[in-house]
Amino acid sequence: MRRRDFITLIGGAAAAWPLAARAQQAAKVARIGFFRYASPHQKQFDGFREGLRANGYVEGQNIVIEQRYADGAFDRLGELARELVRLNLDVIVVDGSATAKVIKAATSIIPVVFALATDPVGDGLVTSMARPGTNLTWLTLSVGYQLAGKRVELLKDLKPDLSRLAVLLPPNNVTADSYLQDAERVGRALGLSTRAFAAQSVDDLPRAFARMIEWQANGLITLNDAFFFSQRERIVELTLENKLAAVHPEAEFVEAGGLLSYGANLSDLFRRAAFYVDKILKGAKPADTPIEQPSKFDLVVNVAAARTLGLTISREFLLRADEVIE
Repeated sequence: MRRRDFITLIGGAAAAWPLAARAQQAAKVARIGFFRYASPHQKQFDGFREGLRANGYVEGQNIVIEQRYADGAFDRLGELARELVRLNLDVIVVDGSATAKVIKAATSIIPVVFALATDPVGDGLVTSMARPGTNLTWLTLSVGYQLAGKRVELLKDLKPDLSRLAVLLPPNNVTADSYLQDAERVGRALGLSTRAFAAQSVDDLPRAFARMIEWQANGLITLNDAFFFSQRERIVELTLENKLAAVHPEAEFVEAGGLLSYGANLSDLFRRAAFYVDKILKGAKPADTPIEQPSKFDLVVNVAAARTLGLTISREFLLRADEVIE
């Protein structure tokens, strides 16, 4: 190589180095909010991070995640929503309808991805499933409120002598009435007596169960709710203590020792939410992004809980399960 060419090459490379360094420094770091009515759940948050990594986002490199949790306390949602909005985030991921309503009231500008809403049109979150028309979009938890009735059917299949079904009613839940109506509808069709028992706080849970036993309930359904999810270990404990066969919306109840669950995999939903975050960060508008609905729902059974309750689960029922916990 001639000396002049060598000097030119070195000079060009030297000039390029600071340009590359400046470009790297100028690369935008996306700021993402992760906002839940429920308490933290590591497996579900890990699902969200796995989805982000699959799309090339890594915390500390090109994204920052601001986490906020209300721990099942409805009166904390507004304060946490306003706090997140003040952080000037690029996108906010929320769990269910209650959180989505609060964040929608706090901002009409920041894109919002909800992961666990049930009926976003009926709940007033969006205009339509095909064209949300607002700053909110993404994936529903189910295809409506009919899963409550499906859970009642499954509990009756598992426990044929089920006759008096208690429904644990959560506080401040915008979807509770719709779930309750469907559970009651299916209960009537199956010849069950159904009664709702409200639990307004942690301290009220034992009193609600005492009222169920006084009514002589022999079965229980819990509804989709962040407060119940946050208190799932206590609810499972009370269920087993009072010898109630119970069905829940989330597998996490069964993992905590509960008997039966039927619903979408929440970790998978949060993993999928990350793909919508990627779309928004690349310029997609929530108002024009169709809302997805899950197509798979898992039946999870806990054999140990059945033994504790004195139940025998048929082989046919176990074969229907997606997961059996021994």
